[in-house]
Amino acid sequence: MALLEVAGIGKSFGSTAVLRDISLQLDQGETLAIIGSSGSGKTTLLRCLNFLETADSGSIEVGGETLWDAADPHTQSEAEIRKKRLHFGLVFQNFNLFPQYTALQNVMLAGQLLAKERPDYKANRKAILAGLEQNARTLLDQMGLSDRAGHYPHQLSGGQQQRVAIARALALHPDILCFDEPTSALDPELTGEVLRVLRELAAQKTTMIIVTHEMHFARDVADRILFMDSGVVVEEGPAHQVIDHPREERTRRFLASYTG
Repeated sequence: MALLEVAGIGKSFGSTAVLRDISLQLDQGETLAIIGSSGSGKTTLLRCLNFLETADSGSIEVGGETLWDAADPHTQSEAEIRKKRLHFGLVFQNFNLFPQYTALQNVMLAGQLLAKERPDYKANRKAILAGLEQNARTLLDQMGLSDRAGHYPHQLSGGQQQRVAIARALALHPDILCFDEPTSALDPELTGEVLRVLRELAAQKTTMIIVTHEMHFARDVADRILFMDSGVVVEEGPAHQVIDHPREERTRRFLASYTG
């Protein structure tokens, strides 16, 4: 059974259909790259998976648990939605770090908020916070940022901020890590350090969905590639096949714009 099952997701804004009958599967440890032109629906799909947008149709399952089914009339509470978001970690284009907190505090923050809901929090507060800090420091070290734990976002380069954002997403141990154009806000010389981290995560079999415009990276790192255009899945397959030998004319035209 696939870790993630997405079936028939549709989403419209007013009269504009942004997603049309999107279905996909993702296995444990697999990396899926989603490519396509601006406006093709890639970001909206990630936002629906992370419950930042509500799909109009379809269903989402993780590990056999139905997280969303448009056919179910039940209105989900904010607490239910927050719980379901924990299955996913989302790294945004523009980092979205809290400027008033250090790198370490940014990575720890979500865990601290969740810990306060634990019935044993008051009795074990010191030990719980120590565990969260140790986890955050380990993740920052994994990102090559152990010497930047006490720095605020404005004291970090764009690449360093994005690596803090990746550590923050990993801190809650999500089932699936999602990236929305993780290098698009970076200068070219900083892109490589973020792609290096993504390569390492893929090698560690971290389950990931990566929306990207880095075609060489997608071909070399992803297990599969999904090409979207005008809100539909045009082509899906093994990464090298989609990039090097696309079957669909629309895919070929899109890739030609990157290769000239």
